[in-house]
Amino acid sequence: MAGRKRRKDRKKHPEFGFFGDLLDATPVATLDLHGDTGEQAARRVRDFLRTQARVSPGQVVHIITGRGLGSRGRPVLPGVVRRTLRSPEMKKLVGESDRDLDDAGFLVRLR
Repeated sequence: MAGRKRRKDRKKHPEFGFFGDLLDATPVATLDLHGDTGEQAARRVRDFLRTQARVSPGQVVHIITGRGLGSRGRPVLPGVVRRTLRSPEMKKLVGESDRDLDDAGFLVRLR
């Protein structure tokens, strides 16, 4: 009986780095921005991240923006949240961030 041949050119499964961990993490808190204006959303995101960074350092939070399908024009909230997360003030609190799997919000790992 002949033994099985092993393929030498086996492909390795992709390894997900930190972002894979981010998308798999269970958020400890959620902020829903549906219905907010851009200005309101930016203020609420800053307040939310400051508070969560104090009470849950190193944890993941979820910021829901929606996809903008109910907007009259182009979606506003995803851009506002992205700019807020990248602001110098928030970079001190945000370890990493990425769009969620539904593309309707952001997952943020706090420092």
